[in-house]
Amino acid sequence: MQVKKHKVATINYVLTDEEGNTIDQSNDGNFAYIHGTNSIIPGLENAIEGKKAGDKMDVSIAPGDAYGERHLENIQKVSRSMFPPDMELQTGMQFQAQAAEGQPIILTITSIEGDEVVVDGNHPLAGKQLNFSVEVVDVRDATETEIQHGHVHGSGDEDH
Repeated sequence: MQVKKHKVATINYVLTDEEGNTIDQSNDGNFAYIHGTNSIIPGLENAIEGKKAGDKMDVSIAPGDAYGERHLENIQKVSRSMFPPDMELQTGMQFQAQAAEGQPIILTITSIEGDEVVVDGNHPLAGKQLNFSVEVVDVRDATETEIQHGHVHGSGDEDH
């Protein structure tokens, strides 16, 4: 069975940056997603399209087909008073905020300069070329419930 829209693909992968450093990996056969539902980055989904169980590939994905380019307007200085006074702030700390349009956004503290905190709303992998080594472990039909819910269910998890 080939990977295509509304098929559940289970994959093993290793994600590395341009220097070969491992960023993320899943090698236990437990990473499953519904293909064609924007569950994974577009470049990886396109590379897996049409593959079947047992297929292996190495694919390099440009920022535009991954997490996008970095945008300087997503980096801002905010006052320390925007945070709870008892919160110990540290560089690298992430928190959720709400964008002007109302959608949630993850911000990362990139520096603390006195009473000013620099936060970055870019995805941490924005602007990076991503390299995946992928093995398709399994392909199956998604259930109607999985399609309705937009995600894969484990065994006994049909009615959550």
